[in-house]
Amino acid sequence: MNITTSDKLASVKPKKHLGQHFLKDENIAQKIVDSLAERNGLVIEIGPGTGVLTKHLLQAGIGEFIALDVDAESIEYLKENYPKQSDQFVLKDFLKFNVEQENYSVIGNFPYNISSQLFFKFWEERNQVEEVVCMIQKEVADRISSKEGSKTYGILSVLLQAFFDIDYLFTVPPHVFQPPPKVDSAVIRLRRNKIQKLDCDENLFKRVVKAGFGKRRKTLRNALKDINLPEAVSSLDILNSRAEQLTVAQFISLTSKISIGWKQ
Repeated sequence: MNITTSDKLASVKPKKHLGQHFLKDENIAQKIVDSLAERNGLVIEIGPGTGVLTKHLLQAGIGEFIALDVDAESIEYLKENYPKQSDQFVLKDFLKFNVEQENYSVIGNFPYNISSQLFFKFWEERNQVEEVVCMIQKEVADRISSKEGSKTYGILSVLLQAFFDIDYLFTVPPHVFQPPPKVDSAVIRLRRNKIQKLDCDENLFKRVVKAGFGKRRKTLRNALKDINLPEAVSSLDILNSRAEQLTVAQFISLTSKISIGWKQ
């Protein structure tokens, strides 16, 4: 069955409470799929919606593919229109989904209302996630890909850049969606880097980063008070800086010194 974009949009209604904005531009869909390099292992599409990416993914010859959506209408539609692949469309929340494979990649037009939660899950599963290609709100894309010194540099910037190489690929205007969002979107790509383990306690690293940006207008000396810094660390000049001024490497170094009490 040949499905036109207009047929798709008529058969699956975008749901505001799910943050759905269905992409209707086939050229952009193809461009997103072409940006995915890791295709031999498991590829998970998050939020397939009307299947505009799904169609191109199936044509691309992905090794192992599943699409997860919490929208029953979307999953039913995809099963009906791609009967040979019906078992690959799963009514499931990715945030609650346990990926059993050792490694996997992700692609999708992420719902705006859960995009940050998805990225925190990628960080938690960083030793499984090989690549992520996704369309998200431009503001979030800027935040994730920005470097130190930028006003958009924040928690996700540091946590993700510690383990992933991040590329801001292109901006997507509102009019290519149904319904059009009120903001621009962007496509970014995360590729797992070669760092297997940080030179510090990784859970403490996350705590330090979150605390530092939790009070980003304050110096780290004030922002990290609840962490009970060792006396030797408390005298470091770097604590006179704000979180947005530190590179990822400096956050790692600071965390290492905190965790061992920084004994020279």
